[in-house]
Amino acid sequence: MAQLLDGKAYADQMLEEVRIAVEARKKDGLAPPCLAVVLVGEDPASQVYVKGKVAACAKTGIRSVERRPPSDISQSDLNLLIESLNSDPGVDGILVQLPLPKHLDSKAALHRISPAKDVDGFHPLNQGHLFEGLPGLRPCTPSACMRMLKSYGVDMKGQRALVLGRSEIVGKPMALMLLEEHATVTIAHSRTVDLPGVCREADILVAAIGKPGLVEGSWIKPGAVVVDVGINRVMDVPLGERIFVAEPGKLEKLREKGSVLCGDVRFGEAMQVAGAVTPVPGGVGPLTIAGLMMNTLEACENRGA
Repeated sequence: MAQLLDGKAYADQMLEEVRIAVEARKKDGLAPPCLAVVLVGEDPASQVYVKGKVAACAKTGIRSVERRPPSDISQSDLNLLIESLNSDPGVDGILVQLPLPKHLDSKAALHRISPAKDVDGFHPLNQGHLFEGLPGLRPCTPSACMRMLKSYGVDMKGQRALVLGRSEIVGKPMALMLLEEHATVTIAHSRTVDLPGVCREADILVAAIGKPGLVEGSWIKPGAVVVDVGINRVMDVPLGERIFVAEPGKLEKLREKGSVLCGDVRFGEAMQVAGAVTPVPGGVGPLTIAGLMMNTLEACENRGA
């Protein structure tokens, strides 16, 4: 049976580290870090995510401010809002909650954020720093995953690491961070030939492709470390019957509740093969918010605020 990589427990440790650092700032007469969150419109899922981020700010002592423009805001007005936050000396970090309404250009908005306040780590300058191995704000999910792997003593040096997914949010930066730890890295995706075979070669498998239960237990190398970044809501019972064969409790919950959360990896099957696995929920999800708090603190300290 695989070791459970408890992302929730490690995220709590990260949040406590931030809280202690913020308290130390206050004792030194310094203002707490401030995170500005921009939520455009009334998307229900985005509101839930923002609520979680604001709650984490409260837990760590970080000050949060919210800007909630209407869903029909123009690109130019959104740009002006971001510029006003860039120039506000009381704001250390800026987060534009995605997705934005379809008439808005997400990349244009994200690139408008000052690199020094880019706590998501999406600005081209910060991505370039990562590429060159220079210090800088890094995407929250992969950076927090790397922290967790190190905390569990996972030795990445010389190991074959596979990142399943090539997004700029998780896949690509995760691959670069694994390279920094001297892993031998492969990036795979939906068009990779013989994906199961490629997965079986991985000592470290990071699944971040957004397809529920894609990675079967038979795809996993015995003893591998599996990090499941996917968070998918399954509402289709026939799909659940295929991917929850080794998780009868989850299948029963799907039938009772009408939906369940699962990752890109078939967790029950992975637990029987892998050396260590992150669960969904309770794995990578909490790490992302903890990483955001770490980045906000770092942005504040880097600015000398």
